[in-house]
Amino acid sequence: MSLRSVLVVPARRAALAVSCAAALASSPLCAGCGAGERASSAGGSGALPDDTDVPDTETPTTPDAPGCPAASSARTTVENARGTLVGRLVVPAGCGPFPAVVIIPGSGPTDRDGNHVAAGVEPDTYKLLAEGLRDRGIASIRYDKAGIGASVSAAPRTEQEMLFEMGADDAGLWVKKLRADGRFATITVVGHSEGSLLGMLVARETEIDGFVSIAGAGRPIGDVLRDQLKGLPDEDREKANAILDQLEAGELVTDIPQSQVFMSLFRPSVQPFVISWMKHDPAVELAAVTAPILLLQGTTDLQTKVEDAERLAGARPDATLVIVEGMSHTLKEATLSNASQTDAYTDPSLPVVPRVFEAIEALIREE
Repeated sequence: MSLRSVLVVPARRAALAVSCAAALASSPLCAGCGAGERASSAGGSGALPDDTDVPDTETPTTPDAPGCPAASSARTTVENARGTLVGRLVVPAGCGPFPAVVIIPGSGPTDRDGNHVAAGVEPDTYKLLAEGLRDRGIASIRYDKAGIGASVSAAPRTEQEMLFEMGADDAGLWVKKLRADGRFATITVVGHSEGSLLGMLVARETEIDGFVSIAGAGRPIGDVLRDQLKGLPDEDREKANAILDQLEAGELVTDIPQSQVFMSLFRPSVQPFVISWMKHDPAVELAAVTAPILLLQGTTDLQTKVEDAERLAGARPDATLVIVEGMSHTLKEATLSNASQTDAYTDPSLPVVPRVFEAIEALIREE
């Protein structure tokens, strides 16, 4: 978050519109766009540090038929090679089997609800998404990313060990968990922001029935970073571009300027993560997805643009492209004003735009 000013976000944009470059600077180990300068801690995301089975606060839903259970929300876990990933499984009322989705979170130290409390980002986007899908008869899993909240033990021990593909491996574990559960008929991956590219990698390795990209970047991260660094002074911009060229070639860079912006983005310990991320062009990865595809993009999103979704659609002409007028990056209605965007990032009472649910439900019906 500390890089927002040096990345020269225009003044009309909300201060909480977090770029991938900013996430690289601020996120703890294994978080989103990159990793941080220190090991992860249980309180890093604002999720419950001790995620015991607390009573659920959701209002029980009346079952569809006698003998069928009410809607439920329960803690659930999977194990990766390092430790335990913790999530929440939401199941609608009824006897099933139900369609189900895995919600893959976006960049930064994001918890299962879509929040980064330490930075004041608390929209509850993924919680609201799960609840809205539940009300439409669709089950879901959302989870704390490795190194965040209750999933601290699932992170690598050091930042140097972190690779981009680990996020896809973790998401794939949740897909397999749902697939093995007889209550669920189909499994759809819903990737938000950075989670869009991760979802494409999941689809390459794991059987899924549908893929939804919400606010996903349409270009490789190297191109995105070059755009975000255009506002640097000429000498710094040229140095940054040279570093990006070397990282894209798969080479570690030792000569890094000792300034905040360069050490935040290009410190030696984060370079393996950046190199692994740069290998993936979202348009190329999407072209390899065999499941039905939905591309969702808002017109007032300050982090990804309609052009990103259009580039993805160009790679897969058979995909359904839905442009949602007035939808922000947090899937909430917003204008381009600072006040409106700030509300979209900080007010959990604002609902997710209904068109999101309609489009996802339509894709699932076609699977």
